[in-house]
Amino acid sequence: VQLVESGGGLVQAGGSLRLSCAASGSTFSINAMGWYRQAPGKQRELVAAITSGGGRTNYADFVKGRFTISRDNAKNTMYLQMNSLKPEDTAVYYCNAEAFALGGLVPYWGQGTQVTVSS
Repeated sequence: VQLVESGGGLVQAGGSLRLSCAASGSTFSINAMGWYRQAPGKQRELVAAITSGGGRTNYADFVKGRFTISRDNAKNTMYLQMNSLKPEDTAVYYCNAEAFALGGLVPYWGQGTQVTVSS
């Protein structure tokens, strides 16, 4: 499974961005997916996650009400709509996918996309 993020960039506080994560390869094996972020000097943290069919989502408290995760399995793409962005949302955002392999679930990661929110 290969994951490629896009949609990052520079935006002013209060603005919006939409991140995309395109999956390729053995996409039939993908189960849950999620977005993580890592700011300089900090650990990588979960932002939002979504189940295989998209029926259930989970959000970190710091993005609830502002970010929306979704996926289009027909397009093998996951999205993160980010509204009301704050300077503290500045980070590299990573796409994650769990895929069935080797008798279990294996995590895959994209290369990351930079999001910078100016005050």
